[in-house]
Amino acid sequence: MNTVALAATDGMLHFELSLAYEVFAAVPDGVTVPWYDVALCGPGAVRVGLFRLEPTHGLDQLPRADTVIVPGWADVDEDPPVELVDAVRAAHEAGARVVSLCTGAFVLAAAGLLDGLRATTHWAHTEALATRYPRVEVDPDVLYVDNGSVLTSAGKAAAMDLCLHLVRLDHGSAVVNAVARRLVVPPHRAGGQAQFVTSPVPAQENHPLAELFPWAIERLDHPLTVEDLARQAAMSSRNLGRHFRSVAGTTPLQWLLTQRIRRAQELLETTDDSVEAIAAATGMGTGATLRRHFNRTVGVPPDTYRRTFRDSHRGH
Repeated sequence: MNTVALAATDGMLHFELSLAYEVFAAVPDGVTVPWYDVALCGPGAVRVGLFRLEPTHGLDQLPRADTVIVPGWADVDEDPPVELVDAVRAAHEAGARVVSLCTGAFVLAAAGLLDGLRATTHWAHTEALATRYPRVEVDPDVLYVDNGSVLTSAGKAAAMDLCLHLVRLDHGSAVVNAVARRLVVPPHRAGGQAQFVTSPVPAQENHPLAELFPWAIERLDHPLTVEDLARQAAMSSRNLGRHFRSVAGTTPLQWLLTQRIRRAQELLETTDDSVEAIAAATGMGTGATLRRHFNRTVGVPPDTYRRTFRDSHRGH
């Protein structure tokens, strides 16, 4: 799997393109295995972010590559170029491993490569991907998805995770560790993109729950029930549920759990409080309960989350 083709057209995101080039084009010190032959492929001169690039090969070269990487697509509200979609589809049909980084998943979906498969993209665009391509099983909570010949990543840093995953598949852990050391990044991150997503209350203020949301957030250390929320909002539990689905897109209990998890994240990042103390402060009751819900929602245990984000705050 030594030939890597980077697909570049107008409207690509330069961060993901540059990241992929950095991983696959530079041979790390001490690595003796045959390294990748990287080709930048496009329809001619292209504008990528602030830069004008001159691809060395046309898009018709994609089917000749072992691996085709489609970087992030800037305007997900617009259909990607037909020539790019056709070239990516042809590459897959020719046996290439096709990889999307961030919103590049929209290109793979347009080519029909994600139909019936689990896939991901940047968390801010997972709903749009699922709506536009209903045959795709969109998973908003993972850093990347490996379906063998078709792989997709979440946003930005998760693109690095997927690129390193490809190196690990091709050359093993020792080589990917060398690449990660050169780039000063971890060779593998636990969890999913849910740990990087905040869940604020809805921005609009002219809705029936506008006063209830801050009231509940100030009392997350209390064992609030749906009946408590309904009583405070002066409405029936059934009516409360309808308003929650309309305004927050979820149920009252799920919204409460999300707020408790978010508060726990803040406390793990900013305090040295024990998991038991944080469980009490967020209304989870016990550390075991917090660990169960936190791991299921965020994808990693509280202690792992704390180490990750406390270390990042210290500049590592």
